[in-house]
Amino acid sequence: MSLRLRLNDNENVPGTTSWRGGVSLKIAIVGYGTGGQAAALALSRDGHSVEVFEQAEALRPVGAGFLLQPTGLAVLWELGLLDKALAQGRRIHRLHGENASGRRVMDMRYERLDARLFGLGMQRASLFEILRDAWGDHAGVHTGTRIVAIEDEGRWLRDASDARHGPFDLVVAADGAASRLRAAVGTPRLDQPYPWGALWCLLPEGAWPWPGELRQRYRQARQMAGFLPVGGRPGDPTPRLSFFWSLPVAELERWDAQGVPAWRAGVSRLWPECAPWLEGVTEAGQLARAVYRDATPAAWSRGRVALLGDAAHAMSPQLGQGVNMALMDALALRDALRAHCDLPQALADYGQGRRRHVAVYQFWSRWLTPLFQSDHDAVAAVRDLSFLPLGQLPGGRGQMLRVLTGTQRGWFGRLALAPGFLRAIAG
Repeated sequence: MSLRLRLNDNENVPGTTSWRGGVSLKIAIVGYGTGGQAAALALSRDGHSVEVFEQAEALRPVGAGFLLQPTGLAVLWELGLLDKALAQGRRIHRLHGENASGRRVMDMRYERLDARLFGLGMQRASLFEILRDAWGDHAGVHTGTRIVAIEDEGRWLRDASDARHGPFDLVVAADGAASRLRAAVGTPRLDQPYPWGALWCLLPEGAWPWPGELRQRYRQARQMAGFLPVGGRPGDPTPRLSFFWSLPVAELERWDAQGVPAWRAGVSRLWPECAPWLEGVTEAGQLARAVYRDATPAAWSRGRVALLGDAAHAMSPQLGQGVNMALMDALALRDALRAHCDLPQALADYGQGRRRHVAVYQFWSRWLTPLFQSDHDAVAAVRDLSFLPLGQLPGGRGQMLRVLTGTQRGWFGRLALAPGFLRAIAG
């Protein structure tokens, strides 16, 4: 099955029910992150009976801000949610990175690929609430339920209290980068943590001088600070910035031993202009810790089990594609079930199509991350000298921008965006 995001305008109106497979499935979704949310919404609209199992005691978002790329926005458009997202988020037109001396290292502008394109900085809570409210069927959600095993080839789930749930026709494992269920489709080809993590928080945007840009500053690859405008959220229209600070995982648990004022002074030495925005950070508890994994499963499905989101393709956040890929997974799974009444064939096509798209992003994420998060000063020096010139060459620039926007498919292919979506964002 080829991955499609409504390549023509003669297909269904965004947000409408259009299940054509003729069979309503009983589907369990494990995990209520972005991928699980989008899958619950899309599959239930197609007439399937959906139950969600979430280990948290209450449905809530986890994380600060992220950058929705045109591919992720196209999914929201198809779900009829684009206008709500645009009303909450902040349009991003440029990604700019510089070293400690202020020399440009990265300068990527969406308009150089297509004048209609942009990213959308969003608070995770904002997208969470948009997807949650669009589904609305929370009677099918089991909170405080940690699923630990899939039994009988996907017919039954077993939770941490040894209770069984089912039977189901299909189990969608969307339980994140540290998935407990990834092995249900076979021993992963790769599953390891990244040695670097991050601290993050949300700050009031105020008079931030770059409201339409993701800004980063680096000291070699050992230190990285970034600010992403992410707009407001339902019930709190205050525009905010998502701030992140790169740190080795080994130091995450003891970083505050130096004291927050000393840490804040260190960030300000790297980036003096950001000091006023960090003045409100006075306690370690205001900064959350994040760690990441690199995982490639043996397959995307087996029997009645399918992987989705970070459970299928955990990677470094360096390319910022996690949320976008999870949204695309949900629509691809829906489309595969529409195209085939035979479940094994539907899941095989789903995995084949998504793997073809995701693989190049996993590759670049794996190889680019040491340029920005590592102890290799020589590598960082090469980055500072070569990254910007490469991005200004016609061939290199196009490749980089397609990877940024999520529209690179394989090494040489391109993912077309729907004309109706392009008209919507141009308007």
